Amino acid sequence: MIVVGELINSSRKAIAQAIAQKDKAYIQTIARNQAEAGASFIDINGAVGGNELENMKWLVEIVQEVVDMPLCIDSPDPVALKVGLELCRKTPMINSISAEADRWEQILPMVQQFKTKVIALCMDEAGMPESVADRLRVAEKLVTGLTAAGVPEDDIYLDPLVKPLAVNHSFGVEILETTRALRQKYPNVHIISGLSNVSYGLPERKLLNRIFMIMSAAMGMDAFILDPLDQTIMSLLAGSRALAGQDEYCMDYIAGFRAGKIKA
Repeated sequence: MIVVGELINSSRKAIAQAIAQKDKAYIQTIARNQAEAGASFIDINGAVGGNELENMKWLVEIVQEVVDMPLCIDSPDPVALKVGLELCRKTPMINSISAEADRWEQILPMVQQFKTKVIALCMDEAGMPESVADRLRVAEKLVTGLTAAGVPEDDIYLDPLVKPLAVNHSFGVEILETTRALRQKYPNVHIISGLSNVSYGLPERKLLNRIFMIMSAAMGMDAFILDPLDQTIMSLLAGSRALAGQDEYCMDYIAGFRAGKIKA
């Protein structure tokens, strides 16, 4: 299972404040803690205060001072994405491309130039998907287009776009069914989601996020954007991986337990 540590995101009040105050120590502590907790990538988003290019440059530089791991460069602005990508020491991930013509034309050249991994949103000019069929239709466009452009399947992370369960009780089922269908059709492509979207507007959000992660992992989702400092969710992820047959002889699960990282 692949974990994108979500905490260095300017939509979070504490991070926005740290960026504004150039609190290097705080940002670096968050980065280091996520790496130590088991993140595979550290998400970097500095879209706050009207200085995104400067923020992106500063964040990438200071995070790489303390962690030796790949980053997920996250921005709606292609210029900010390129600023971050140019500074990455290890093969990064882009968050994100979609099948919308403008976004596709802006982001694909960067995926090719920097040979990145890329989150591909199942969305096109029709907007947010309304059904399983919508998601599968757009996924076909994304996978076909990316592989034709030379992007390996292993570098593609399809995001079926989770929507809040509070808006429609069927949204969770849509994602589970989509995940199962995508896994069957594209066995070598990754499937990713931001867990917190499903619980927006509901109480005890962490509980729903954790259950959703387990259920979607069972359907074939193998990458998650989440808070790796939540030891419970990381323990559940390790257990899900073992039960899904992805951890030979459960050695990673046992090692995590012995290191005190896995607790009931």
